[in-house]
Amino acid sequence: MRPSAAPSSTYRLQFSRDTTFTDAIALLPYLDALGAGALYASPLLESGAGSNHGYDVVDPTRVSQERGGEEGRRALVAAVRERGLGFVLDIVPNHVGVDVPQANPWWWDVLAHGRASEHAGTFDIDWDAGPVLLPVLDADEEKALSELSLSDDRTQLRYYERAFPIAPGTGDAGTAQEVHERQHYRLVSWKRGAAELTYRRFFDVSTLAAVRVELPEIFEKTHREVLRWVEAGEVDGIRVDHPDGLSDPGAYARRLRAALGPQRWLLVEKILAVGEELPASWPVNGTSGYEALREIQGVFVDPDGAGVLTQLAAEHTGRKESAHAAEHAARREVADTILAAEVRRIAALVPVPETAPSTEPDPGEAAERVRAAVAELLCGFPVYRSYLPEGRDALDTAVTVARTHRPDLADLLEAIRAAMLADPAGLLATRVQQTSGMVMAKGVEDTAFYRWNRFVALNEVGGDPSRFGVAPQEFHRALAAREASWPVTMTTLSTHDTKRSEDVRARLAVLAEIPGEWADRLRRWAAAHPLPDRSLELLAWQNLVGAWPIPAERMSGYLTKAAKEAKLVTSHVEAVPEVDEAIAAWPEQVLGDTEIVAEIEEFVTRIAGPGRANSLGQKLLQIAGPGVPDVYQGTELFEYSLVDPDNRRPVDWAARRELLARLDDGWLPDVDAGIDSAGAAKLLVTASALRLRRYRPEVFTGYRPLPAQGPAARHAVAFARSASLVAVATRLPVGLAERGGWADTVLPLPEGTADWHDVITDTPVDGAAPRLGQLLNRYPVALLVRPA
Repeated sequence: MRPSAAPSSTYRLQFSRDTTFTDAIALLPYLDALGAGALYASPLLESGAGSNHGYDVVDPTRVSQERGGEEGRRALVAAVRERGLGFVLDIVPNHVGVDVPQANPWWWDVLAHGRASEHAGTFDIDWDAGPVLLPVLDADEEKALSELSLSDDRTQLRYYERAFPIAPGTGDAGTAQEVHERQHYRLVSWKRGAAELTYRRFFDVSTLAAVRVELPEIFEKTHREVLRWVEAGEVDGIRVDHPDGLSDPGAYARRLRAALGPQRWLLVEKILAVGEELPASWPVNGTSGYEALREIQGVFVDPDGAGVLTQLAAEHTGRKESAHAAEHAARREVADTILAAEVRRIAALVPVPETAPSTEPDPGEAAERVRAAVAELLCGFPVYRSYLPEGRDALDTAVTVARTHRPDLADLLEAIRAAMLADPAGLLATRVQQTSGMVMAKGVEDTAFYRWNRFVALNEVGGDPSRFGVAPQEFHRALAAREASWPVTMTTLSTHDTKRSEDVRARLAVLAEIPGEWADRLRRWAAAHPLPDRSLELLAWQNLVGAWPIPAERMSGYLTKAAKEAKLVTSHVEAVPEVDEAIAAWPEQVLGDTEIVAEIEEFVTRIAGPGRANSLGQKLLQIAGPGVPDVYQGTELFEYSLVDPDNRRPVDWAARRELLARLDDGWLPDVDAGIDSAGAAKLLVTASALRLRRYRPEVFTGYRPLPAQGPAARHAVAFARSASLVAVATRLPVGLAERGGWADTVLPLPEGTADWHDVITDTPVDGAAPRLGQLLNRYPVALLVRPA
């Protein structure tokens, strides 16, 4: 389905109190001039105070006041329409923020009235398990409870700055502790949340409580405000955050599609495993594009570097461990720890096979076997979740994998599978499917991707670090399939959730071309400045050169988060102060070593140029390729950020406006302008391609690989769209330089015609099969178009 509202491209803005609707209005002239087809907004509903992302919605019935309120939103929509741009909105149906109960009127009412609350059915709460557990107290729970107090009017229970409602008639007498025991909730230590929580949450985040949008009345009240904007013609497209957390994503997509109508653009933030596709029954237009990220970045990675980098990782860590083994171990760890509450809740639903009286196990042992079977099953899925009955194969694989690890649990695993297949919409099947994605995300993305650090450019959302790059043939097959099946899915290279920006990954890709040189550097630097964990050293040095130059404060914040996510020598739950201090101090120590800094600068200067070539290549192939390209805020220039919150830092819009104005005056900037280049060359490529997509959409149809011919043909990746558009990029630039350049390699153009123009350099193309040495003389990329 190719809806009329699908824009030519999107530009993602992260709204917050520091980037308001008024700020966005002021940016629209720049985004319009850049060639963006639509403004793509982060969630705009009322969220937690000071939120820099908006995914912690506290009131779905009104727009965020910090971002500008309803008046500001209307003004923004009017300004967007005046520019002829589209408006795409991110929504969060899975959960709401409950960190500050008073800020969320529904949650406050539930805490005050329990099951009698009009909103009791809104949240996915296990009411039969007793009072709602709120994991907000310090680790010493007994001491923390002694510190509870009452408000002067005895209507609120207080724990320092936190306030909680008191049920009517229960606070008139007694101490704060006695009043607490009468409530529909219990305040407990934050450590108990992982194992005992009685409400479903977003991953392991207890401050985000899941809502039951599978119920029509809950869907209606949580979507009423956004659908009002849609009905008013103010929203052209919706991107749904975290659909895998929903009880039935397919049914939700169908309900939302019915509410939106057939012509509006509908995307889901679905992370697809290699070879996985969206279920055919979902009436959506595609995903938010992580599969495209893997393919586009991967084609710039040299597979020949795998051997040396694999050996380096094994030598440095003292472990020979496959990516899959590391991922399974990490998934099992999170299932047993931070997601233990979810595993326990599923285990209570499992039909236990009957055993002979003589072999009947101890009840405690039996319960532990069930929990172990559930955990193993959740760790065995090859994808984030199955969608029964369509996802039967994924469930079968999960059972097979789990039996391989724990053959002694075969009876329980078969019982779980049989029960799930017998009732695919039942509670057991629903809980398993909701939770397998949580285990995958927390175990792989947020644990293994910080542990298994052979080559961190591949440790990305939607990526598969075990696959060292993407061969050109695989790349072309994937893009051709996208054009045929999902022509208006979103594609991306950077998002607010990526582990590192596209330009960091592009620079790191160069290491795969010079693995021996990198190995020598890393060994010497790590010996001079060790960290408490050897795998963390691999991660630290790669990210340091990838994001260089980076201040010690930013690098320290990143490493601290990375180490806690890895959970090897410290963690968020079990912090080790002396380890945390050593890790936090490491960047300052490295940056204070003048000899090491000189070596880093020399090395980064060596890889920065090829890295920029990779960056330009990635950007061109993304924008020119099938799908609707998204540009994450600020990434139209070279932008070297690490994981959030680093990638949500303020953007220098004035610099971008100034550079774009200079480009429009005919300036052709150099690509290699130093390691801290402003990135005008990337802005030139981005604007040239976005403008062409917006004003000549007819040439962005169809797809076919365009092979180069000659001795350096493997260093070119090119494709044709229609018969009037060609994109070509340089790959493996270090190897190209070492072999002496393009020589007489040529690129035969479609139809044997010679009437082509490179829109990046604004120059005519010489001949129907131009020499790549001439075509790519100024920039490592070219975007060729024929006259209309």
